[in-house]
Amino acid sequence: MTKVQTFMAMILLFSAITLGCIQEEQKQLATIDETAGELTQPATEKPQSLLVYCGAGMRKPMDEIGLLFEEKYGISAHYNYAGSNTLLSQMELTQEGDIYMPGATYYFDVAKEKGFTDYEQLIAYHVPVIAVPKGNPANITSLDDLAKPGVKVIIGDPKAAAIGNLANKILEDNKIHEDVEKNIIARGATVNELIIYISMNQADASIIWEDLVVNSEKIETVAIPSEQNIIKIIPIGTLTFSEKNDAAKKFVDFVASPEGKTIFEKHGFTSYPNEKHEN
Repeated sequence: MTKVQTFMAMILLFSAITLGCIQEEQKQLATIDETAGELTQPATEKPQSLLVYCGAGMRKPMDEIGLLFEEKYGISAHYNYAGSNTLLSQMELTQEGDIYMPGATYYFDVAKEKGFTDYEQLIAYHVPVIAVPKGNPANITSLDDLAKPGVKVIIGDPKAAAIGNLANKILEDNKIHEDVEKNIIARGATVNELIIYISMNQADASIIWEDLVVNSEKIETVAIPSEQNIIKIIPIGTLTFSEKNDAAKKFVDFVASPEGKTIFEKHGFTSYPNEKHEN
């Protein structure tokens, strides 16, 4: 064998040994990577999230309840806040979501008649009051004062918000609807819009939920006598087209639990049941 042939043979042998080592190392690394993946990156299910259609007037207690529920059960709540009737229309259009919580049982009953809801709990009372700017510049002391010439009134839109429909009914029952109608300068799609108008002195009076202005620095309230008022109950329930029935029912029960109702009371609501508001 010549020197050249000997040199070439050595190169081939070295290449074969090197290639074998590389392949073995790659095989070992592949095994390690595979094992490491099993140990450090286990397959996990995506955390559950519930879509809750909720009346805008319950934002404060429901935001707090949602955080506690997620902390306790690992299930988050995604809220769609709007007027109760607006939410009902959205549900009918999309046929999606897990829970419905309107500002009054009327809307829940409509949803039930349409076959959208099944399991239900009652949570708290919604008590209408007259809201006026701090200092009560128009000297509003009763429902009748809303009909006085020159008084600027803002009312909820009855086609969108529970409080709008209810305010109309209260005014009609007290036979002052036509006179107050002359003083209405705007209608809000949510009760929160009404609060903004009053707090900014853009109107003299509105009819809103009592719980929304507890400890407010910009709004005062005038109570409506029980014989002139219409007090509603806030319901919550699961939707029939939910694909997360167990989790949805668990959320409803959590809102209706003593822990959930205590949060509502913390934010100015009277929890259900209560003799004070029973006829």
